[in-house]
Amino acid sequence: MEISMPVPICLIENSPAGELRVQQEALRVLAEISQPVVVVAIAGLYRTGKSYLMNRLASKRTGFSLGSTIQSHTKGIWMWCLPHPHPCRANHTLVLLDTEGLGDVEKGNTKNDTWIFALAVLLSSTLVYNSMGTINQQAMDQLHYVTELTERIKVKVAGEGGRQEGEDSAEFVRFFPAFVWAVRDFVLQLQLDGREITEDEYLENALKLKPGSSKQDQPYNLPRKCIRQFFPARKCFVFVQPASRKCLLRLEELWEDELDSEFQEQVAQFCHHVWETSKTKTLLGGHVVTGAMLGNLAVTYVDAIRSGAVPCMESAVLALAQIENSAAVGEAMAAYEEQLGRRVALPTESVQELLELHAQCEREALRAFMARAFKDEEQQYQRQLKDKLDSKCAELCCRNEQASSDQCTAVLRELSQELEKRVCEGSYSVPGGYQRLLDDQREMVEKYQRVPGKGIMAAEVLQQFLKSKETVAQAVLQTDQSLTDRQREIEVERARAEAAERDAQLSQEMQARTEQLLQDQERSHQEHVQQLTAKMEQDRRQLLAEQEKALALKLQEQERLLREGFQEEAAQLQQEMRNLRKEMSQPQGSCSIL
Repeated sequence: MEISMPVPICLIENSPAGELRVQQEALRVLAEISQPVVVVAIAGLYRTGKSYLMNRLASKRTGFSLGSTIQSHTKGIWMWCLPHPHPCRANHTLVLLDTEGLGDVEKGNTKNDTWIFALAVLLSSTLVYNSMGTINQQAMDQLHYVTELTERIKVKVAGEGGRQEGEDSAEFVRFFPAFVWAVRDFVLQLQLDGREITEDEYLENALKLKPGSSKQDQPYNLPRKCIRQFFPARKCFVFVQPASRKCLLRLEELWEDELDSEFQEQVAQFCHHVWETSKTKTLLGGHVVTGAMLGNLAVTYVDAIRSGAVPCMESAVLALAQIENSAAVGEAMAAYEEQLGRRVALPTESVQELLELHAQCEREALRAFMARAFKDEEQQYQRQLKDKLDSKCAELCCRNEQASSDQCTAVLRELSQELEKRVCEGSYSVPGGYQRLLDDQREMVEKYQRVPGKGIMAAEVLQQFLKSKETVAQAVLQTDQSLTDRQREIEVERARAEAAERDAQLSQEMQARTEQLLQDQERSHQEHVQQLTAKMEQDRRQLLAEQEKALALKLQEQERLLREGFQEEAAQLQQEMRNLRKEMSQPQGSCSIL
């Protein structure tokens, strides 16, 4: 899939009036991306070099605007869609989101800062937080947006199994992105108690809690608790200053040999980590997000914010499911038509041949539907699809019958020309003419039956044709002077018996055709059930994997808390894990299609 996007574009505009708007141009770009997306967003204070890191993730020197003054340069959220550079993600699109700098005093009204941060969390699969200097209390205080996330984002709809008090982190960790803290212009030695430590150990040490619950401890512990709870999958990178202060003003113009070699190595390690470890963006339940879905998610969240509501993950997923499932029905029907167009050649020689053709196309349609549909828990959209496919099958049968009827009629018209001519010329209005008529008619029928490709209406059209000729045959019979009255009576009875026999055979054929259609309906039902069952099992495995991942991260965090001596917090995590295990043990929904 070719992605032609030479420069970033604005995804979500933050207008001077403080209103967030999703840009139509960005939605058009995303709508064309049917591949799964890996979404990397960056957030942090303004003028901290976020855009430079994003350009490097794009393997470009320029792209996202860097600016060179103390003013915040990026407004809203800007987007750059690129082919994913990692070989293991060759069929994925890398979506980079550069967010407006937080804490810009010139904005006057900073109420949108938290919404920008919340949107970065909601839309990304990896969130990079960019800060300057060191991870100290000031850096933690500047990350106060994390402490407001539970007020800005809901997991479930209230009153419908919504989250309970104390279960926030257990719910949020299942869909929050991986967290990378990038510390810029870092000048300290990575040492602790006289020993060298890793960047990750540096971060974990900075996130340690203070024992106690006094008013003085709470401001210290709150941001740390939130980061630990909401982002148990976290990583840290530190970067030295890339060049001299004077050169920083034209950072994007600098060549590699003008940059500090240690900085270059640190940036390379950062990019490699993000490319290699960033997961495909998924929704609750493990449903993979495409570019088109990402655009719809952005619209749903921004619309909620503009209306004064709190963005709700469950509501967004349900709204997205309706859009995607409707599209899945359309995509499935398009797949059916495409397969049918390549395979069908009407008329078919038998109903069974036609139904097998329909079954093959239906199977492909169902696969296309199942590949895109999700959270169709009442099978509403699959029922829509089945109704459409049943209608297509009925329409196909009618088309097949009409094609066969037209073909048979054309064959009979051609074969009966000579016989019609003789009737018109009075060739059979002579003694012995009735027998000659019967002989010519039988010969014509034999020729008709030898003609291939007539289809399933061959017997019915022939019967209709022969019935249309009964009046002529009776007229010739009555005027044939070579026959006695008794012979005429015998011929009438014989003709009646032959017609009755053909009717009986035709009735048997139609009964067999009806039985085949009924059998195909049962086959279609079983095909839908089989593919739905497989889909539900796949969804169950995805959900279980998601839950097991959340459980493992929670366990890892609990072990950290126990090592640090925070028994109460560890006990709270233990309860969250019990709740999660209980949820994992609950039976899944049943297949109720039709």
